[in-house]
Amino acid sequence: MVTPMDNKRKIGILGGTFNPIHIGHLLLAEQALETFHLDQVLIMPSGQSYMKNEADIVSKEHRNNMVQLAISDNPAFSLSTIETEREGNTYTFETLLYLRKQLPNAELYFILGADNLFTIEKWKEVSVIFQNCTLIASVRGDKDFTEIKNKAEELKVKYGAKILMLPERLFTVSSTEIREKIAKGQSVQYLTPNSVIAYINEHNLYRNPADF
Repeated sequence: MVTPMDNKRKIGILGGTFNPIHIGHLLLAEQALETFHLDQVLIMPSGQSYMKNEADIVSKEHRNNMVQLAISDNPAFSLSTIETEREGNTYTFETLLYLRKQLPNAELYFILGADNLFTIEKWKEVSVIFQNCTLIASVRGDKDFTEIKNKAEELKVKYGAKILMLPERLFTVSSTEIREKIAKGQSVQYLTPNSVIAYINEHNLYRNPADF
């Protein structure tokens, strides 16, 4: 939760479905925090996305709870329920405008995969996004850095975008992989925190492939 004391601070935002949250998400948030000297990173589960099939995603309550468990031992990470509390489709530009009203003097840093730079112009009100935050683009090892850098420069010229590059640690895990392993009865030890695994087991999540 964002509080008034967060004003005038450098606040990162890591959004995602988090279905479920995993070690890769946490490593990315920690790396952004450390590299760009952020004061706080908001871990923000997505609400109803106009880009994804809601039938593939467990409830927002479960996703919020798993995020809270995963970050409970890191005071620099905070669960943000801004998007899961919103009715209807959620859009990044609306989230940023909300945060800007709450924290008018804060520096906002939106963390995303660098591959999103090639599709971000299709997002709703992309110019508003660029006006209200600095992007931290996480560059995966299998992406052509020159191509990404050229795209970033193009967005800077066209929209005045502020974009920082973050080399992503090579940690190949995905929420899809975790769900598939659980459905097959395989171990997901070390792919997501033990507290999240315990929660998944307690609530019998991802057991049926038809659920995702």
